[in-house]
Amino acid sequence: MPTYTARQRQVLEFIRSMVDEKGIAPTLEEIATDLGGISRVSALDHLRALERKGAIKRRPRERRAIEIVDPDFAPPKGIPLCGTIAAGAPILAVEQREEVRLEEYLGVDDKSYLLRVRGSSMIEDHICDGDLVLVERQPDARDGDTVVAIVDGEEATLKRLYREPDRIRLQPANPTLQPQYYAPNRVEVRGVVRAVVRRTGVTVSPARV
Repeated sequence: MPTYTARQRQVLEFIRSMVDEKGIAPTLEEIATDLGGISRVSALDHLRALERKGAIKRRPRERRAIEIVDPDFAPPKGIPLCGTIAAGAPILAVEQREEVRLEEYLGVDDKSYLLRVRGSSMIEDHICDGDLVLVERQPDARDGDTVVAIVDGEEATLKRLYREPDRIRLQPANPTLQPQYYAPNRVEVRGVVRAVVRRTGVTVSPARV
């Protein structure tokens, strides 16, 4: 079991409490503030030390991408339920501590995670408010794939992705809603939807990808 300094334990507690309360991992600035207004460099040093000790994982070049892996601070491994994804207006990207064990039903690996859907923008693809979507983490997608898209590094939304000249179209599957258009550098693909899980029992249906 790793031995942590008081500061390192404070960082772990802060990350866990923020994820629990707000559904999103903290930024470097927020960690620095919680530690009494230290510099971002000092906060980053604490994260690097925790990473070396195997307490956390960070994904480079992604904001709010901290995962606690120390079992004393994180739940047992299952398929991670990482929070809520908007099927409607974009919402803040989320990283949330909860686990749903569906391995016996789905062929999954460590790139798979679950998101709970909020909204009805994908109802014609049979993705409804309250459903869980099984996402395969990957940085790219084919035109027409249903993706987890991060807009401007902060907001997450669930839409079909299409590349058009000089822009990205995020297409809802709801005739009452309009597509969203963004410059390519404003949209980051975080994963592709592979299945939809209904919470009434455990009904698993393939996503239309």
